[in-house]
This record gives sequence, C-alpha cells and structure tokens, in this order.
Amino acid sequence: MKLVFAGTPEVAVPALDALIASDRHEVAAVVTRPDAPSGRGRRLVACPVAQRAEEAGIEVLKPARPRDEDFLARLREIGPDCCPVVAYGALLPRVALDVPTHGWVNLHFSLLPAWRGAAPVQHAVLAGDEVTGASTFQIEEGLDSGPVYGVLTEQVRAADTSGDLLTRLAFAGAGLLVATMDGIEDGTLKPEPQPAEGVSLAPKINVEDARVDWAAPALRVDRLVRACTPAPGAWTVFRGERLKLIQVTPLPDRGELAPGEIAAAKNSVHVGTGSHDVELLWVQPQGKKPMRAADWARGVRIARGERLGAHA
Repeated sequence: MKLVFAGTPEVAVPALDALIASDRHEVAAVVTRPDAPSGRGRRLVACPVAQRAEEAGIEVLKPARPRDEDFLARLREIGPDCCPVVAYGALLPRVALDVPTHGWVNLHFSLLPAWRGAAPVQHAVLAGDEVTGASTFQIEEGLDSGPVYGVLTEQVRAADTSGDLLTRLAFAGAGLLVATMDGIEDGTLKPEPQPAEGVSLAPKINVEDARVDWAAPALRVDRLVRACTPAPGAWTVFRGERLKLIQVTPLPDRGELAPGEIAAAKNSVHVGTGSHDVELLWVQPQGKKPMRAADWARGVRIARGERLGAHA
C-alpha cells in the first residue's frame, strides 16, 4: 500500500523504520509537528521522525494544523491508501481522516480500552499494572475509541521506568503496525469495536503531578518516580530548591522515619514515607548533573531531622 506516516518523537522512529523496510508498502510521505525551539540558543530543530524521514529521502509535511488547506491538498494529491500513526501529537479533523482509502491507523501503547490518552505508559507504571501492551486501531473523532485491529502484550518489570517500558513497546509495536498494514492490504484483518467496560484515561502528567508526596506509601513513591522517568521527572524540595528523584527503592522493613525525614549514612540515604522507608539511589540537584544520592548527601551535609518536601 501507499502510506503516509504520521509521528513526531523518538518513540515513533522504530515504526517508521519498520514500514520503510517492509517490501509490501511504500512510505510516500511523513507528517510531523513543525520544528520546535531546542537548547540554550532556542534554535529550531526538526523532530526525530522528520530527521529520519529526511535521511531516507522521504517527503516531510509539517502543517501547523492538520486542517490547513495546503496540507490537505498535498495529502489528497499523494492519495495514500492508509495513514499509520505513532505519537503524532495533534488531533486529526474529519476532513483529514476521510482522505486515505483505509483511514488513519494508530499504534497506541496500551491494551485498549485501558489508558486512553496522551500518557498510557506512565499511567500503567503509576497504577502498578503487571501487564500492558500496544494496540492498533482505526482513528475516529473520539479519544482513542476506534475499533481495534490487533494487540500485543508486554510484562511490566518491577524496576521499569516509563522510558524502559516505552522503548520495548516501541520496537514490539513496530512489528504490530506492519502486520496491521499487511492485514488491511490483503483484507484478512477487520477492526473489532472496543468493549464498553474497562475504559480508563491517561491524561498528560505535568510537572506539578510529578511532585512526591512523602506521606504516601513507599510503593506509591516508587511508582511515581518510575512513571515520571525520564519525563517530566519526579521531584521534591530540599532547603527551598528542587531536587529531582531519578531512582528510589522501597525498603522491606517499616522504618521509624517521619514522612520526608532523611537519614544519611556513609553509603546510603533513607527517607521516610507514609509506610516503609525508601532508599534514594540517584538524584539530580537543581542546576547540576545526576549523582548518587550518597554523594549528594555528603556534599550538602544533612542535619539530623531535616526533611524533603518541607518547604515550597
């Protein structure tokens, strides 16, 4: 089939690569978000999908909005059979959805109807799901509510961050998306409506959502840190400045530390929560590089009774 692929971040690149490598399909063009400012100089930089497409010699379309008439005219001119989508990042209007013969097919990183929305992997980690996965579905105007073509499952490991899990799903999901395109082309794959039960939402997790509540149980603190790694980054406050939390681990025995209270030894840093203590393993002080928590604690010389999160 002739395809127009839509995607923006690094997580979409494996799927684009898999479609380019397929001997059954032609990626005629790629749709991405417009170049965005990056770095200290705020220089406009193309997104990872645009960079990969340009390397492969594929036309790149960067509409400010998918309803822009110039974009729609070019899409109609290309005449795609189908438009596979991975993390494009913009809502598609009906006028765009109607252009390809077989519509737009999204690779979504959850087992639909669970975790519809922008941050399915983060919410799966935050909720403590033991199994998650990916789904391909026909895009309609509702939020991730279209009929499903195919699914795959993926175990959520105990130490998984969102970044770890998303990387595995991106590569496994690339194969699922190619198989979905194959099935649509040869007519062997028909989408099935999502069940009405089991719907859950996964809205974007912002910086304020990523602030650690030390009165929460240790398991919740651990899940929040893993869910927010690498972005937006879990954090707390120490001596009036933000401290990013990169890795913690719940301790097996219930400690005697109050929520947020720090106990620093030569090679370890423990913090109290609403249940068991946790050990801080890696942190990133404001304006500095990531470091081992024990090195950070030695540098700041923590006083007895000091707490994390005590000051806004």
